Amino acid sequence: MAEEVLVPLAGKIIPHLTGSLLAVAFLTSFGSSMLYGYNLAVVNSPAVYIKDFFNKTALSRNGKGLSGETLTLMYSLTVSVFAIGGLLGSLIVGVLVTRFGRKGTVVKTTVLVFIAGSLMGFSRSCGSPEMVILGRFITGIHSGISLSVVPMYLGEIAPKNLRGFLGLVPSIFIGTGVFAAQILGLHELLGKEEHWPLFLSVVVVPTLIQLMLLPWFPESPRYLLIEKHNVHATITALKWYRSNCNIQAEIEEMQEEQHSLTSMKTLSVWNLLLDDTVRWQVLSVVVINIGMQLSGIDAIWFYTNDIFENAGIPAREIPYTTAGTGVIEIIAGLIGCFTIEKLGRRYLMVGGFTMMGICSSGITFTLILQTHLSFMRYLSVCCVVGIIAGFCIGPAGVPFLVTAELFKQSHRPAAYIVGGSLNWLSNFTVGFVFPFLQMSAGSYCYLVFASICLTVAVYVYMVIPETKNKTFMEISQMFSNKEAVQETQCLLLVDHLKLKTMNGYGVLENHSSEFESSSSVP
Repeated sequence: MAEEVLVPLAGKIIPHLTGSLLAVAFLTSFGSSMLYGYNLAVVNSPAVYIKDFFNKTALSRNGKGLSGETLTLMYSLTVSVFAIGGLLGSLIVGVLVTRFGRKGTVVKTTVLVFIAGSLMGFSRSCGSPEMVILGRFITGIHSGISLSVVPMYLGEIAPKNLRGFLGLVPSIFIGTGVFAAQILGLHELLGKEEHWPLFLSVVVVPTLIQLMLLPWFPESPRYLLIEKHNVHATITALKWYRSNCNIQAEIEEMQEEQHSLTSMKTLSVWNLLLDDTVRWQVLSVVVINIGMQLSGIDAIWFYTNDIFENAGIPAREIPYTTAGTGVIEIIAGLIGCFTIEKLGRRYLMVGGFTMMGICSSGITFTLILQTHLSFMRYLSVCCVVGIIAGFCIGPAGVPFLVTAELFKQSHRPAAYIVGGSLNWLSNFTVGFVFPFLQMSAGSYCYLVFASICLTVAVYVYMVIPETKNKTFMEISQMFSNKEAVQETQCLLLVDHLKLKTMNGYGVLENHSSEFESSSSVP
């Protein structure tokens, strides 16, 4: 059994952070979450080579090349089809995690990565742009599943005092994946024309490592007890993930949740949307997941080179400037990971979205003014860095963590389908529309992202309660109390309006005075 590991967090000691917990967090994030970040950025540096491949293939097939608009459309499809696959993956994740479990889903879906890697790796040899697009689509399916199941798995195996810490590990690896794509995309490594198929297909390496090691670790204890009713396997899993710790309290908390769900099976998406008891949780998941993508971060990742080129950065320096932003992503992710249990979920999201909104506005003004003030081009790069840092500190990972925390076991898979599907729809919208938005609105397009970021920050601050160091039942009770208070306020308001109306006709006033006088008589 793994020995207890004690890690300092903001001057304190975190108990119960075991080697098994860390290993699962790193393996699932390394082989799944990191691939999402890698595939977001991998099409950035070889864009010229991919477009040239599309054009040459069309020339050999049809005797003429593609027009500029058609080539832009095909490349935009190559970029955004990843999000279409992600949407499909997010829609089927509920069925998969219910049937195969959390860990089982992660392990079984690795086959998608091997298929996609093969398609993209051999696309040039086969002279088939369709293989590139199909490969991107399949990697999107895998990422759509992974973005939901990995935080769900980590959230369920973590003790409540470490749920935030472990929940943000995937976001660090997403940043690491982006950084890896930026580094490997340098001309000195895989950035040459002959290497771009290998560059796209290298994702199979971390997935192979994950496939060899992750099956040795247990399934989620909550899944084993609440959904499979296997007490023995639950105890075994908890002993694996905990060290020198009394697991009885955790089992009792799970059984309490199990008893509350005795007459309720896993909800469908439709039933989740119709359930009035979780309407604020559902609305919150909708807002933060849409806001996460419409914040403009994918526009930054997909088209970083173009943004820096428009900012006036010399072409030979752009790949290195882009790679430098990857370091910022990892550092910001680490800051969020090591402060979430002290600052809480709300402040990381509010601070991150606010920072992104300010920096998005800054990009607009610096790009406008750089024709008059040359130093503004460097401020625009600082704004790009600020957007990336703000995103990685909170909005990159906290929405997935909060989605797990706001719902009970029966509602959680459907909640991830709702959040994940909206996340990917927004991802596709930004990836496909941004090039055309940039052409039509120019520098002002970033003001759209700024307004969205600031709106989401206000919503999170006003509506979503702090969930750190609370059990799933306690969080559910917090929202139940919120619903009860709001219903009481609505009833009081209705009664008040009725009183005013009746008083206006001089009816209730007499009756109320009679009632008071009669009630005063012994």
